[in-house]
Amino acid sequence: MRSVGVEEELLLVDPHSGAPLAVAGAVLASANRLAWDRPGIDGSPRHEFEKELQKEQLEFATKPVTDMGELQAEIVRIRGEAARHAATAGAVVAAVATSPLPVRPSLSAGRRYRWMGEHFGLTAQEQLTCGCHVHVSVASDEEGVAVLDRIRPWLAVLTAMSANSPFWQGGDSGYASYRSRVWNRWPSAGPVGIFGSAERYHEQVAKMIDTGVLRDEGMVYFDARLSATYPTVEVRVADVCLDASTPVLLAALVRGLVETASRAWEDGHPPARIETSLLRLASWQAGRSGLDGSLLHPESMRETSAEHAVDALYQHVREALKDHGDDDYVREALARLHERGNGARTQRRLHADGRPLGSVVTDCAKLTIAP
Repeated sequence: MRSVGVEEELLLVDPHSGAPLAVAGAVLASANRLAWDRPGIDGSPRHEFEKELQKEQLEFATKPVTDMGELQAEIVRIRGEAARHAATAGAVVAAVATSPLPVRPSLSAGRRYRWMGEHFGLTAQEQLTCGCHVHVSVASDEEGVAVLDRIRPWLAVLTAMSANSPFWQGGDSGYASYRSRVWNRWPSAGPVGIFGSAERYHEQVAKMIDTGVLRDEGMVYFDARLSATYPTVEVRVADVCLDASTPVLLAALVRGLVETASRAWEDGHPPARIETSLLRLASWQAGRSGLDGSLLHPESMRETSAEHAVDALYQHVREALKDHGDDDYVREALARLHERGNGARTQRRLHADGRPLGSVVTDCAKLTIAP
């Protein structure tokens, strides 16, 4: 069975005001101190946390697992660890994909981040966004690229399901996932065309880096790509999710997409030749609507309800879900998601109930570490 892993980026905020705090260094120092007390086999400190582009955020990665219950336990555990380390710096962690309150982010230290700040100006300086990336194992780059070519139409639905960034710089953005719009300011971000082979994929990546616009392969921000670090396909379209169960649902669906695409490739079925321009429209619509408006159907690229688009995704991967033992879990999780909505709906509901944006953030911080 294919293994899956999840990366999440969390916002570090003041526990009283909800304002972002540039304390990632102190949080990582706390993690390092504990890791030295419990070193790895080679004696070096081991923990799940890393710095990100801005000092107001913290990233973690789960270990690869095959069982969705184990994945949820990992996410809950690591979010709890993140909260404990944040507390040493006078902060809490919030799984919100943008800051509802106004903020001027602080670029993290290091040559790479300094280069990005100088090269991309406001795009880098304003880029305080928190995403959720799902990794699924593949046997080879050739299989991985075959998967990338075949999952393209389905990725926007994952953006809609995960949408958790309705507020930006103190106001309602009008989008369910404004993170997805801010993220797509990067010149290498968004949907891409069909590659056809691993050789062509690597050729395109090399040519992009050779332009000098991108510093390295890590800045190839395709919606889905081959991981440069692990033997996985990495799907990067989701907002960080408020409820810890939602990234598990996404992981199950992404594994289903990878398995379904791989089987289609092995059976000789070509990828759907949907133009990248239409996929960009589907991505925009998903960011705009989330689960509370229309989406583009992943197969026809015609307007449909969010419920129908999500059901189309489920039906597309259902055979793989059954084979993985994930079908019952996914059906129940989808029913809960449709009933309560995504993080964007929760944030807006809290605000509509009279909560100021700062209180929305602190409420979300409590939900972030709920079991």
